[in-house]
Amino acid sequence: MRRRAEPLEALSLDGLPEEAVPAFEAALATVCGTVGYFRDEEAGTWRIEGVREAGAGEAELTGALALAAALTGLSPALHRAPVDAEGWLERVAEGFPEQPIGRRFLVRPTHLPDPPAPGRIVLRLDAGVAFGSGEHGSTRGCLLALERVAHRRPRRILDLGTGSGILAMAAARLLRRPVLATDIEPWSVRVAAENARRNGLGRLVAARLADGWRHRAVRAGRYDLVLANILARPLCTMASDLAAHLAPGGTAILAGLLDTQARMVLAAHRRQGLRLQARLDHGRWTTLVLRKG
Repeated sequence: MRRRAEPLEALSLDGLPEEAVPAFEAALATVCGTVGYFRDEEAGTWRIEGVREAGAGEAELTGALALAAALTGLSPALHRAPVDAEGWLERVAEGFPEQPIGRRFLVRPTHLPDPPAPGRIVLRLDAGVAFGSGEHGSTRGCLLALERVAHRRPRRILDLGTGSGILAMAAARLLRRPVLATDIEPWSVRVAAENARRNGLGRLVAARLADGWRHRAVRAGRYDLVLANILARPLCTMASDLAAHLAPGGTAILAGLLDTQARMVLAAHRRQGLRLQARLDHGRWTTLVLRKG
């Protein structure tokens, strides 16, 4: 993890519902080298915190928060305060425990020891990595869905909107195949590449900066498996591109959507000829497994 020079500033957003976490986490990640989130168990809401060089990227932050507000319909107050970076990182580490997921995966933060875990695929992530740590319901749903489709042995794999790279790493390790991992955020691409190297997957996970399906490298050829843990509306918008670039018999795992949005996302992809294979619900979050042909 990068350590920024002093002075540092903490940015925080309080009282967020779970469905708003991805959009506002992405907003803070545009200017913060480290981002974390914390759940208020009593209230059932989330607090997102980020650390940046004081005042850095103010215009970018304003635009990113405006976009998050437009996507979620929420405008939470942004709090700012001087911060000691080490103390903040300790707090994030305390809120990021080891997480077994499904039958195969174990997400283990780097601040914990690394003993053998027989029968488990261990994915090591830094405590400073927020969305995509495995704690969020949509990430867990994708990992569980990945276990279900592993028997098909897909050869060409795309992780669209990779974030921390957790899904790309899980697919690469489970299936022993190369994975193209893309994201629209440069910070996420750097973090995903760093995490892949940390987990000994630097040769299998190729992290690239790309805006959805627009990049030439992403549009080259067809995929046997596409992982897309983003948001409901972008998933609907990109349904035709997904169908066009999914190989016959290929599988798409879609997440980042609430249970109330699943019907909308499914309808958009059914119009493109994709069929529902499975639906996994984790709390209020839904993961869809679709197949072409």
